[in-house]
Amino acid sequence: MEFTRLNEKHVRDLMTMVPTERFSTGESTLDLHSRDQSHHRPTRPDGVIWPIGKSEVSRILGYANEHTIPVTPWGAGSSLEGNPIPVHGGLVLDFSLMNHIIDIREEDFQADVEPGVIYKDLNEKLRHKGLFFPPDPGADATIGGMIANNASGTRTVRYGSTKDHVLRLSVALANGEIIDMGTRASKSSSGYDLIHLFVGSEGTLGIVLEATVRLVGLPSEFSAGIATFPDLGAAGKAVFGILRGGLSPATLELLDPKCVEVINRERGLGLKALPTLFMEYHGSSEEQVSELMEMARDISSSEGCVDFRSGIGRAERDHILGARHELGEMIFRAHPGYRVLSLDIAVPITAYPEIISGASHEVLERGLVGYTFSHAGDGNIHLLLAGEEDDSCQWAVIDQVSEKIVLKALALGGTATGEHGVGIGKRRFMEAEHGKALVWMKRIKALFDPKGILNPGKIFP
Repeated sequence: MEFTRLNEKHVRDLMTMVPTERFSTGESTLDLHSRDQSHHRPTRPDGVIWPIGKSEVSRILGYANEHTIPVTPWGAGSSLEGNPIPVHGGLVLDFSLMNHIIDIREEDFQADVEPGVIYKDLNEKLRHKGLFFPPDPGADATIGGMIANNASGTRTVRYGSTKDHVLRLSVALANGEIIDMGTRASKSSSGYDLIHLFVGSEGTLGIVLEATVRLVGLPSEFSAGIATFPDLGAAGKAVFGILRGGLSPATLELLDPKCVEVINRERGLGLKALPTLFMEYHGSSEEQVSELMEMARDISSSEGCVDFRSGIGRAERDHILGARHELGEMIFRAHPGYRVLSLDIAVPITAYPEIISGASHEVLERGLVGYTFSHAGDGNIHLLLAGEEDDSCQWAVIDQVSEKIVLKALALGGTATGEHGVGIGKRRFMEAEHGKALVWMKRIKALFDPKGILNPGKIFP
């Protein structure tokens, strides 16, 4: 696909659509929008626009489509697979100014939001109403970005991912046309489910302008606990046992010893440097959550648990979960001058012990710096591999290990990406994962975006 780079005439035309202060071609601005939090190489856009309404986005897209200028939507830049990197230059649409919570209908358990709303800000406002938006990717992600990537996070095992909480979308297509899909009803069997086509499409089919999201009630009681195991295999079996036992944890996170060491060093938590399972249960009474935790203790003990702590207070629970959310950043800080590849695979729960033990063994055998942690409750494993910035030999090994682990996950009936999206890094695995279905994905892309201007260079190999 041949794209057009911005020239002086394009800049003059675009500056008639938005005020000068909301359009920039300055070097520092372009640099800030050239990279996300991944290890992928940065690429500058030609210009950045901060839209503030649907009509502006519509006009900009219509113009870009007419002149074959690539357009990449930008939320918070917190993604980990190069999803918002403008690999073909063109325009970045930064939605940080479209950050309004339009309406909260607490009796319907719904909220209408613009794409630039940070989900933590929404939850802070909802907290006073006894509600929350459950997907929890950890970073300061925007809801538009979460929809684009179908983000999930620590609470997915209980509450599901972003796609399970989107009821209605307003989307701008490549030609500037705005379409609305979905309803405010709690369910519908009317027509094709376009919402789930756009959720997870990474801005390649259309750009989210507004969403109605489903909310849930804040639990009145919770119980949290930490289980320590002699090895990852035993911890993985405990995860399987807890889920098979129908305990429905709200959070079930597994950290390897190196992750525990990093957290201890930065937060002084004093945890044993062994594979550690952090779990949380939500319920309506203390008796209910206490009973669930005791059942989890029994299951963990049967799988060789060497230490089990429960009844953790809210402050300590928030401290530990906060450390888990910041673990990626801690690992980056622990390795200055390194790039870090973040592997994101998911497998069926029955395959979880095998894949997590195999990944750990592969890292040790190849002498790499690696950290394994996971949303164990849904079989989603993150392996962070750190390599010196300019050591091409080391990065060749990292790529080999990464590919081997992803292909193993696919062979076990899993996926190349559980929640980070395809972006740049996972394109090469799409044919192996999807087969002939990938051809139909390309046809859908061509139908909604014939000129291919929306976030080009993503998803497809």
